[in-house]
Amino acid sequence: MATLSPATTGHSSSPSAAINHQPTSAATGRTVAFTTPNNYADRLSRLLALRGHAPLWCPTLTVNATPQSLIPHLSPPPALEAFSTVAFTSRAGIGAFCAAVAGIKGALLASDGDAFLIAALGSDAELLNEEFLLKICPDFHRIKTIVPSTPTPSGLVESLGPGGGRKVLCPVPLVIGIEEPPVVPSFLRELEASGWMPVKVGAYETRWLGPQCAEVIMGEEVLDAIIFTSTAEVEGLLKGLRELGWDWGTVRRKWPELVVAAHGPVTAAGAERLGVGVDVVGSRFDNFEGVVGALDLRWHGPR
Repeated sequence: MATLSPATTGHSSSPSAAINHQPTSAATGRTVAFTTPNNYADRLSRLLALRGHAPLWCPTLTVNATPQSLIPHLSPPPALEAFSTVAFTSRAGIGAFCAAVAGIKGALLASDGDAFLIAALGSDAELLNEEFLLKICPDFHRIKTIVPSTPTPSGLVESLGPGGGRKVLCPVPLVIGIEEPPVVPSFLRELEASGWMPVKVGAYETRWLGPQCAEVIMGEEVLDAIIFTSTAEVEGLLKGLRELGWDWGTVRRKWPELVVAAHGPVTAAGAERLGVGVDVVGSRFDNFEGVVGALDLRWHGPR
């Protein structure tokens, strides 16, 4: 995918034209802002455009892999044998893991041994394909992939079952520039409560983009909805608004009909905790169909 740049003003002349896809229909004319980082942005933008909306990408965070932090736990092989599980809570974590593995010679696990669990959430699990598994173990049948029916960190913990004192590698974000949301600390505590020994590794950086991240929204005349896909995105936007002399109340006064949508209940709870009321929550949050569908239902009712 081409390098993505956040919007500056408007839609047509923005350097982010590659991400702000044109709607396939002019039927609604809804402008929908979304604060998703670059690793998910194109997918959400395309979906909004397919539904006839005008997507406005205004990221508040940037995500960058730091695979070197994982290497001590993976190399030299079979260092990963010290663990029973790798638990991914994001696509960025999987990407960082793949980047780390690419620089290691030899399989990470022996062909023989106890079943090794690899867990991922929702559509992120599509990355756990045969090619990925073979990089870890020459006999990928030794590996059992876990995809919880409820695609949340809590759902992941539940799907893993009792840990029995086993170690689980957790490639999670290192948050820079904003307060770390409680999602990851809660996830690690839940693992411990289930008998696991989580090993937290900052596999990628989630970094605040600075106050300019709020300028995109502030410069819009018409804004019908905003989609948040993580609590950190909300935190980043609020910090940007504050540094430019606005707050969330200013946003609500400028666009009193603005619909605030959250990708799932975890994001919704985080937004509410930060003082951002959420109007709709995606009923399906293993992919973005749920939150976009919730917006359409809000505006048009059942189809």
